[in-house]
This record gives sequence, C-alpha cells and structure tokens, in this order.
Amino acid sequence: MSLQQLPELKNLEMTLMNDVQQKITKKDIRNAAFRYMFMACNTFNYENQQGPAVVYGLNKVLRKIYPNDDEYVASLNNHFKYFNTTTWMANILLGASIAMEEKDGVESLDMVQNFKTGMMGPLAGVGDTLIWVLYPTIMGSIAAYMGLEGNPIGAIIWLVLNVFFLFFRFKLFDIGYDSGLKLITGLGEKLNIFTESASIMGLTVVGALIPSVVKMKISTVFTTGDVKLVIQDDILDKIMPALLPAVMTYLVYKLLANKKLSVIQIIFGIIILSLILSYFGILSVN
Repeated sequence: MSLQQLPELKNLEMTLMNDVQQKITKKDIRNAAFRYMFMACNTFNYENQQGPAVVYGLNKVLRKIYPNDDEYVASLNNHFKYFNTTTWMANILLGASIAMEEKDGVESLDMVQNFKTGMMGPLAGVGDTLIWVLYPTIMGSIAAYMGLEGNPIGAIIWLVLNVFFLFFRFKLFDIGYDSGLKLITGLGEKLNIFTESASIMGLTVVGALIPSVVKMKISTVFTTGDVKLVIQDDILDKIMPALLPAVMTYLVYKLLANKKLSVIQIIFGIIILSLILSYFGILSVN
C-alpha cells in the first residue's frame, strides 16, 4: 500500500462511518421531548400549525437516524407537514414516529405521516376535553374557592400537579417510543391497516365537525306577490342540511390539493369574499 492511498482510505472510512445509523438513547428521547414542549406553541401558524415545532423538537434525534443528508432532509420535510393536536398528547405520537423511523428509515415516512394525521384528531378530542377543559376548570374552581376563603392550599396543590404533569409529559414521549417499537414488531403488516383505519376515523371526525364549525347561510329571499321563497330553508336545506358548508369545505380542499394557493391566501380570500357577500346581503351566519 502506497502513502498516496492513505488519504483515500481515510475518506472512505469517514464516509462509511457517516452512513451508519447511530443508536437512539433515552437522553435523545428526553431531549426531543423537551425541545418539542418548549417550542410547541411558539411557532404555531395557520399553514402547518405545529409542524415547525415538531421539526425543531425532532431534528437532532432524526439526524442520528439519518446520517445521509438527502434522507435527513426528506424526513424533516415530512414532519413540516400539517400537524395539530393537544400538545400533551402529541408526545405519544412523536415518540412513536421516532420509533417507526428508527426501524424502517425513509420507507416509513408515508406510514409516519398517516399515523400522525389519523391519530392527532382523536387524541386532540381526548386531550382537549381532559386537559384544556376539565382539569383547569375543576382545579381552578377549587383553588379559587379556597383562595377566597384565605386558604392557599388549593393553589399549592394546583402548582404541584402542574409540576407532576410536566414530568408525566416526558413519560408520555417514552411510552410513545416504546409502544411504537412494539407496534411495529408486534403487528407487522397489520400496522398499515391500523394507520389506514386511523386515517379514515380522522376524516370521519372532520366531516362530522363541518356542520357545527363552518357557518354559512344564504340570506336571499325571492318574493313574488304574497309568496316568499327563502333560498336557504326552502331549497338548500331540503336538498341537504349544511350543504353550503360541505361545498365550501370541498372547494378549500381542492384548492389546497392543487397547491397553487397557500393556506394564508385561501384564508384571506374567504374573508374578503365573506365580507363582500355579507355587505350585499347574500350571506349570513345566523
């Protein structure tokens, strides 16, 4: 072996080392959990909502999974997609996502996205009800009542519980990571069926929310002599209740699917159109 070949061998050795996936440790998982919880709502936006926070939280651990630059970028772009759920419950999904990508690499990206999309809705329903509504309502009422009586115990208990739940959120990330591994190794091919079912369930929940969330009514009334024809009640509602909200949701979906307009552009377009139609008495929300 000549001396001229030594630099080439060293470069080859470095390349091979860079292509070897590093083992994920508990410290990496805790670090990812902390980074996500710190940034969960700080980068919230109306295009991909918690997507940037997910990338910020997972980018270091993903780098250990993907030493290859192209695969690493592909994973980051996948996590930049729309994501929104109760921040507490998100730890379970993100821990499981890391486990999936650690096992199957870039081949798992579609499965990871389907898993997150399908489960974030149901978990948000549970998390919003228990964490954002019941817990602060009950504990806030107890702490406030005891405070009015001059007793600080209620506020102290609430503070202690918040500290406890902070550590519990780290544990949720661990549970997601451990369960994610078991989910893959135990269910195998059935995991695709599970994520497909979760996606369908998520779409069903979104569809059920349309009538109560999207408010849109035609206020125009045709009058001929003594006869009045209310467009909304006498025609549209007879065809299908909440027809206009369903049509509007479909149109927005098609605009997003075509990727010609951003979410922000669509939002402002809807606002401007609503103001114009409301001004002329065509649309109402009552």
